[in-house]
Amino acid sequence: MLAQIPTLRAFAFSLCGNFERADDLVQETLLKAWQHLDKFEEGTNLRAWLYTILRNSYFSELRKRRREVEDVDGKMTASLSVAPTQHGHVDMQDFQKALNLLPADQREALVLVGAAGMSYEEAAAIAQCAVGTIKSRVNRARTRLTQMLGMSEDDLPGSSAFDAGP
Repeated sequence: MLAQIPTLRAFAFSLCGNFERADDLVQETLLKAWQHLDKFEEGTNLRAWLYTILRNSYFSELRKRRREVEDVDGKMTASLSVAPTQHGHVDMQDFQKALNLLPADQREALVLVGAAGMSYEEAAAIAQCAVGTIKSRVNRARTRLTQMLGMSEDDLPGSSAFDAGP
């Protein structure tokens, strides 16, 4: 193996064009060859086996580098970060608790019109009541939710969905 180092180094340099990287490739090749010496078949071409290891190592690293982005100053990492979702999750839990505290008829009206996107007429037909009753229930439910959550009506997520119905 040691006799092959000069030709391996020349081949590595021809692939990568950098003496330091070529030396690293040769070292990596020799290490892999030593670790997998049991896979080398005696009587076959050792030089070709080593060249194959070197070539495969080089192209594997090249493929890996295509997927990676060098980010020395951390700008790329900062741009990929996202805001934590814990606040949204906690807010949703608070909303769910407050929604469950509403009277059943108000909760039903709010869910039908606000969440399911039904018109007041459709919601009234399902709840078997007048359209005005549904509008009143939705309005009371929204008002009560904003009080329980300590918000203004404009702060409610998707508040426009509760305004006039579809």
